[in-house]
Amino acid sequence: MQTPNTDAHDGIEELASRYVDVDSLEWRPSPLEGVSVKILLQDENGGVLTMLAKMEPGATIPDHEHTGLEQSYVLEGSLEDDDGVCGPGQYVWRPAGSRHVATAPNGALILSTFESPNIFFDGPAKGGTIEEFVARKQSREA
Repeated sequence: MQTPNTDAHDGIEELASRYVDVDSLEWRPSPLEGVSVKILLQDENGGVLTMLAKMEPGATIPDHEHTGLEQSYVLEGSLEDDDGVCGPGQYVWRPAGSRHVATAPNGALILSTFESPNIFFDGPAKGGTIEEFVARKQSREA
């Protein structure tokens, strides 16, 4: 596991704590319009992912299925779907197999943890995961 886009953990002992200076991480665009992310923890083998997601007003995360547990804590704004609204200081979790479209009508800042990648049924990552979409895009750019 690692915090991508930082060398702050280079050379530390295998079992040492990994402190992450979140402010020093750059916001990175995602394949989803109006959504940028800071990856705080990523399992290189496609497992656990913890990130901050910033959604611009009106941004939508298209139809997708959570293949593992998803947990989200809303820091600012709101995250909405057909099941309800999660506002500032609120937390929502979704079991593996749940499927939805999420929107942020007024924008949002969210801390999310995923056990495994989501499968997308619409949008730029349709038919796969965001990770697969990014890998394909990077191989085309190389």
